[in-house]
Amino acid sequence: MHSRHAWKCVVFSLSFAGMSIAEPKPSPAVPEDFPRFIVPGQEPQMDSLRRLYWLHYQPAGPLIPLWDEWMPMATLWPAMGGGRDLATMRVRWATALAGRGMNAEGYIHTHQHDGLAHAEGWPFPLWMQAGGIGWHFRGTGVQGYDAPLATPDGWELVGGQTGEVDDKGWAIDLTAPHATLYTPPTQFDSKASPWLRLNWWAAGLEGANCYVEWTTRDQPEFSPERRMWFSPARGPAGEGAGKLDTFRVETRTMIPVYRLPTWKGTITRLRIGFDNPGPARIAIKSFHTACDTRHNINNLNFIRAGHDYFVWSLDYAFLRDQITRVRAAMRFVMREFDTRNRKCIYTTWPGHEGRSGVRYQDGKKTMVPNEGIGSNYWDLLPFGGEDALATIYYYDTLLDLATLEEQIAAHPEWNVATGADAFDPADLRQHAREVKDYGTRRFWNDQTGRFGTVDLDGRMHDYGWTFLNNEAIYYDFATPAQARSIRDWISGRRRVEGDTAQGADIYHWRFGPRSSTLRNLDYYFWAWFNPESVKWGYQVQDGGAVLGWSYHDLMTRLTIDGPDDAWQRLREILVWFDETQAAGGYRSYYSDPARGTLQGSNVPGGLGIDREFFESILVPQVMLYGFMGFKPTAQGCEIAPRLPKDWPSLTITRIHLHDDVLDITAGPDKVIQVIDRTPDDSPLRITASAGWSVKLAGKE
Repeated sequence: MHSRHAWKCVVFSLSFAGMSIAEPKPSPAVPEDFPRFIVPGQEPQMDSLRRLYWLHYQPAGPLIPLWDEWMPMATLWPAMGGGRDLATMRVRWATALAGRGMNAEGYIHTHQHDGLAHAEGWPFPLWMQAGGIGWHFRGTGVQGYDAPLATPDGWELVGGQTGEVDDKGWAIDLTAPHATLYTPPTQFDSKASPWLRLNWWAAGLEGANCYVEWTTRDQPEFSPERRMWFSPARGPAGEGAGKLDTFRVETRTMIPVYRLPTWKGTITRLRIGFDNPGPARIAIKSFHTACDTRHNINNLNFIRAGHDYFVWSLDYAFLRDQITRVRAAMRFVMREFDTRNRKCIYTTWPGHEGRSGVRYQDGKKTMVPNEGIGSNYWDLLPFGGEDALATIYYYDTLLDLATLEEQIAAHPEWNVATGADAFDPADLRQHAREVKDYGTRRFWNDQTGRFGTVDLDGRMHDYGWTFLNNEAIYYDFATPAQARSIRDWISGRRRVEGDTAQGADIYHWRFGPRSSTLRNLDYYFWAWFNPESVKWGYQVQDGGAVLGWSYHDLMTRLTIDGPDDAWQRLREILVWFDETQAAGGYRSYYSDPARGTLQGSNVPGGLGIDREFFESILVPQVMLYGFMGFKPTAQGCEIAPRLPKDWPSLTITRIHLHDDVLDITAGPDKVIQVIDRTPDDSPLRITASAGWSVKLAGKE
């Protein structure tokens, strides 16, 4: 699909293959059955907000795990259509989550488009950027993510016959048992090449134990001491056995050579042992080194999306089918990132140690290959090591899984497996408290009064990341005193000495706060080596802004500064939105670069609003989850309205909860009126916050 951020220093273009990026029309006509926000006296503003929601709802739905925390909450509740059509979005989500790839270790794949990096991770950094080596007999087919095509010249095959390079790759017949294939002599740094990736097809390798061996500058002979085993590509059975042309999907084998202490120094040659028991056929599409581009937040997002889907849909079959994978995903996180001991997401993957790949020594800029690789949405920033953002997500995930486990235990009639692999919800909640207690101390910068992140050397990195700090409040990770300090800083009431943006300038881009408030010239992955060539604020991750994260900004304002403050900010966003639509849409409005530049579809910029910035759909959610205070549960919902003083009432229509379609009004005299458009025979439990009462029409 995408790599969302500018790459002026890297000689390749960005691609968006594998994901549909619709270009919504400005101010589209909103269907009658789309939810409405109704506030007497605020009709123009509510109409604008509804149009903004529909604009970004049109292309929305399940994407890849990167968005799994945000998109379910924004797309599952609108009750569009009726009958079977009412469940369309739910079917899409159930199918997408059940289809999330999980490897044998329990890691949820990133599901991004193909690239020249880890097959289960982000498509860049490329092996060429790291100084690795690769041979591509066929390309990825994704523009901007291809290396020059190779030929079999210089390769050596023992025990077989080489064939032509066809549409799959280099065809090879293995004619003798235990055939081996040698790469041409080469030289590359093992540290910058932690993985080997083999894209291939095979037939006749059933029962084989394949391996790769290597020589080094210091160890010029092949030896079993420098060997790692891997599973063969699986060929078709029955009539298709031995016929490569029956294959539809290649095997992408990832070999974690960095885990062996003998993978060190300068690698000079590679040898693949196929261990074939008899004749076999293979086709090699590519064989190359790879950076570790996995995301450490995939499993967390998958678990939270599963939780959100279930509490909105009450899909018992989905929960029954997926709970084992959900639990396995959490166990991977706890094991891989040592969370029980460290009380945080402690990321030690190669390149993810949280250190920058751009460093200054004696005033001279240096680049350190394979350092500073991104672990999340912010793919230029080296979050990792003791990862503050991932730890906040982990804290939230622990609580979501605890809720699921509590509900499963309380409802044996759901017939969802408990057993030995189930988590103790009380233990999860206690662990969450430990994570919060550690994180609020470890990641807090007393000098700036906000959160940063910490690398494996113990060094704090703090560039005034508003997204990190707003999410710390949103997920109830920050302490009350920390939340107040953060809000005073972002709102401009408190100035942080040395920051590039202070006071009102933090909201220079109008629709939301800058992503960061301190100019960042040296905390990036190594290939983003010339950030000073981009004007401050004209790169999304360095003083730019993302529309979707205004949602967290609004929600934290609501929590800390109250509904009137949040409503004032939302009004300002709607004035900006109306201006963009009157100008013909976002792209027309920002055709004047003085207003800012839009990132998207291979074009760098400082503002993330449309195209691959699907999370823009979050902004209107402040109405449901914020001002209405709506929270879906397995029994029904909780409602805790927080209305501005000049709102006599708030009504939200067509809320699809379980099998019901609700219209909810929080109105005068602190009465919550709920109208059920499609009552079924199951009860609906509605819990109101203190001082509010509930009237429910059409249902028990």
